[in-house]
Amino acid sequence: MAGTLGIIGGSGVYDVDGLSSVERMVVKTPYGAPSGAITRGQLGDTTLLFVPRHGEGHRLSPTEVSYRANICALKMLGAEQVVSISAVGSLREEMAPGDVVVVDQYIDRTHRRIGTFFEGGVVAHVSLADPVCPFLATAAATSAKAVGARVHERGTYVCIEGPQFSTRAESNLFRAWGADVIGMTAMPEARLAREAELPYVTVAMVTDYDCWHRTAEAVSVEQVLAVLNRNVSVSHRLIAKLASELPDATRSPAYRALTNAIISQASAMSEESQNSLRWLLEVRH
Repeated sequence: MAGTLGIIGGSGVYDVDGLSSVERMVVKTPYGAPSGAITRGQLGDTTLLFVPRHGEGHRLSPTEVSYRANICALKMLGAEQVVSISAVGSLREEMAPGDVVVVDQYIDRTHRRIGTFFEGGVVAHVSLADPVCPFLATAAATSAKAVGARVHERGTYVCIEGPQFSTRAESNLFRAWGADVIGMTAMPEARLAREAELPYVTVAMVTDYDCWHRTAEAVSVEQVLAVLNRNVSVSHRLIAKLASELPDATRSPAYRALTNAIISQASAMSEESQNSLRWLLEVRH
């Protein structure tokens, strides 16, 4: 099914292969500039919008990423669904470096990031019980298998603040909590995508065993980069395959997620607050 797909590229994924009619778009949002110019192009019948999460040259740390600006920019440009490509550490023996994990749940351990679009006199409580679109997740898993990846179709992602890797005690704690992979960027990204009524999934590319593993070497940048380089080709082929087989966005639980979620009365909202959310509230389905 043709449509417009937003791609947020994580560590190692700074562009997309095979695009035609390519444009680079500089977007202004109420939350500042996104991580970089948005690349818009065509992959078959699908319009692709790509933003490098860490900016050109990987200049933004996980905490410095403007998650609100990235999601807002994709929405403003017409994205109907969003796929996040993210490097992660594995907290499970069976999820080995090089594997792909299609995440379905998150544990948010960040503490320095703004995690909502609703503030300054506008309050909304959006359901996040099941934060990932099941239809987009299935399509992503199917596409990953089709390009030869070893795929785990479910997994819980614990998001830490970073930029430091976790301690051994933390790594073992997260394992005891039931987390499967660990990273630094999925939150508040997934939360914001749901507020923006965008079907979302994290396609997690395993690079290492964090530091809990008894025999594997504790995670290092060199180790991560080595596996990242092998994963880039998989990411590009996965995106191309997924773009050709997008699910219907209107079936997603994210579709019209704001219905009955905004608690504040319109008469109580300031003009400034309403203007800051015009990009979202005036383009609702």
